[in-house]
Amino acid sequence: MRPILPVMALLLNALVWGVSWWPFRQLAALGLHPLWATALIYGFSLLCLWVWRPHAWRGLAAHPALWALMLASGLTNVGFNWAVTVGDVVRVVLLFYLMPAWSILLAWWLLGEKPTRGSLLRLVMALLGVMLVLKTPDSPWPVPASAADALALMGGFCFALTNALLRKLQHTPDASRAVAMFAGGALTATGVALAGMANDIVPALPAVSTAWLPLALLLGAAFLAGNLALQYGAARLAAHQTALVMLSEVVFASLSAVLLGAADLSGRTLAGGGLIGLAALLAAWPSARRPPAVQCT
Repeated sequence: MRPILPVMALLLNALVWGVSWWPFRQLAALGLHPLWATALIYGFSLLCLWVWRPHAWRGLAAHPALWALMLASGLTNVGFNWAVTVGDVVRVVLLFYLMPAWSILLAWWLLGEKPTRGSLLRLVMALLGVMLVLKTPDSPWPVPASAADALALMGGFCFALTNALLRKLQHTPDASRAVAMFAGGALTATGVALAGMANDIVPALPAVSTAWLPLALLLGAAFLAGNLALQYGAARLAAHQTALVMLSEVVFASLSAVLLGAADLSGRTLAGGGLIGLAALLAAWPSARRPPAVQCT
């Protein structure tokens, strides 16, 4: 019997993340910056988790390394949510999904897993893809052309770091890891937003308004459902199956962006995206010599 329900749960999570750029942009148009929206969304999720597991906070004191997970997870959300709000959605998602390349280097550093020839080949393939995506006719070298590019690259690196830390901290209580990740999303976004306010980069949190509050609450509920769906699906499928299904996020984001006119699909972007996607697929393919990876988004 095929695991239909776990796959559908993972597809739900990928759908939520893949189309989240649209409500973030709508909220921004209503005066709510994506950093404040991220803080409110994860604050809502954290409150729900606190009601469900009121003692989960104790794990942060018992396992100090969870604070590193909190920061990595928080910066993942800051980078991705801000980037998809202000940048070309397809370009941002492709740069964010350089994550498998970062994972090779981080697993070597944090977990002591030396890269194989195959993993180094995937790393080179992904980096070539990024060079193609970043290269523009006006730039002599492929460097980030905008703040959105830099945010996407930072978010993807922190996403890979989050995955590596989840594997390193798999002995800690599940609820405590969830608290660290939700708190990271809320606190890090708030901290960066306050720093942005001090430098006139981010506007102040607007007064509560019926113009944006219902959409923010719906988005918060969607992210909470997506995270619960991820936990359900990832616990019932092999790691490589989870990784493969989660790549559908790129498809959801790309299709929705093209249909709504929020992306520019140039030949160079498609070619670079193909290399990045192939590297991710090869990284997710089952291998008897590769330990299972924890997927989280």
